[in-house]
Amino acid sequence: MKYLCFHKAFVAVLACLLLAACQSGDPSTAVAGSEGPLVIYPDYKDVTIPANIAPLNFRYAMEGVRKATTTFTLDGRSVTFRGTEVEWPLRKWKAFIEDAAGKTVSVEARATIGGQQVNDSWTITVSEDSIDGWLTYRLIEPAYQMWNEVSIMERCIENFNETVICDHRLTDNACMNCHVHGQQRGDLSIYYIRGPKGGAILNRDGGLRKLNLNADGMLSGTVYGELHPSGRFGVFSTNIILPGLHTTAGSRMEVYDTASDLTVADFDHNVMVNLPHVARADAFETFPCFSADGNSVFWCVADTLPVPERIHEVLYSLVRADFDASNGHISEQVDTVWSASANHGSACHPKASPDGRWIMFTVADYGTFPLFHTESTLCLADLQNGEVKALTDVKGDKSDTYHSWSSNGRWFVFASKRGDGHYGKPYFCHIDAEGNTSKPFVLPQKSSHFYDYNFRSFNIPDLAKASTGMTPADARRMFKAASEPFKNAD
Repeated sequence: MKYLCFHKAFVAVLACLLLAACQSGDPSTAVAGSEGPLVIYPDYKDVTIPANIAPLNFRYAMEGVRKATTTFTLDGRSVTFRGTEVEWPLRKWKAFIEDAAGKTVSVEARATIGGQQVNDSWTITVSEDSIDGWLTYRLIEPAYQMWNEVSIMERCIENFNETVICDHRLTDNACMNCHVHGQQRGDLSIYYIRGPKGGAILNRDGGLRKLNLNADGMLSGTVYGELHPSGRFGVFSTNIILPGLHTTAGSRMEVYDTASDLTVADFDHNVMVNLPHVARADAFETFPCFSADGNSVFWCVADTLPVPERIHEVLYSLVRADFDASNGHISEQVDTVWSASANHGSACHPKASPDGRWIMFTVADYGTFPLFHTESTLCLADLQNGEVKALTDVKGDKSDTYHSWSSNGRWFVFASKRGDGHYGKPYFCHIDAEGNTSKPFVLPQKSSHFYDYNFRSFNIPDLAKASTGMTPADARRMFKAASEPFKNAD
């Protein structure tokens, strides 16, 4: 990836401005607390959860709350907490929730505020559908300027165990990004280390390789992409990317492509399959992904326009084409799934559901970097009948994007800046067979105060059925290793 580098003094000034914006007011007023007589944070009122999720720890986020009592009841069994913070011991939570699948937990709460007793109640629905137990994400400073101080982490969402996959201190402060799994498999994933010693770190069947996914004539090395179900191929975009800054809230930063193409990497033969019809000079092509069966490729495409002058006119449609898994070729016959001109918006980050029924994508007003677009909304296209709907019940007051599916197709996770507007956090949502969604809930943490004082964004959350098994020692070893070269396919 080619970047525009920022002068250190400019970055320092920007960081100070952002810090000042973040520090105004009580932290509890900046988070997405619940509605109702008693405000709790995180908001776990009336949510649907999997039975294998970590404890839903929260606190009463109101001034002057005293003598709080919270009682959870399931099948006639009750657990009561006293105090303004509800933080379950892990074993106690697991014992309480283990047989709750398909049932509803009732919560009764009361507290004293200003000498008056206040009562509240809500429910927690426990789905019969489990969720994949592992989540990877990149932790990064929220303005995306401190690109050399990042970590790629793996969290078991059934408890609070978090481990490092790769950290900037292991790679001489090189940038790392874009960790994604193939088919939600722990033993099929890829992430990038950028810079002179960089490469794509491919985890395939538990073996690690460092790859130089570039060849003569390509715009750049590979950037965004996804792995084929077979593990043999990856479909990627190649992008020349430039960032720009705004001074208005809600659109603090814009990132745009000055050029972008698609390519396919054949990991068995170390070749790049570069096809002219998906590397057109008159089109920006980006964010490719495979269908669940691997027989199709989806991607986003827009007409080439001069940027940044006309960035507000750059609108990406969502398209698909057949994929030939015998040679890595993308068909020249391209169908439109969602039209940017017809819908007056711009699509990005498509992800196909594991059951083959849906494709989820983000829609913003323009461009391809919706992280600071408050209007950005998750949308769901039904691949059986072509209908597309915006997930307005899921939408927060800030950007929602970077989603991924659980392997059973009944849950998805996405990054949202709802509440404080600065820090992306992973939110989970249940989705049934007809595409109906539940109220999203944030990744549970051991401390109910975690999100008040966490100063890094959770970027590109990605679900997996098992741990990658990768360690910091692996990251350091792969950073020092030579990259395998790739050449153009014959």
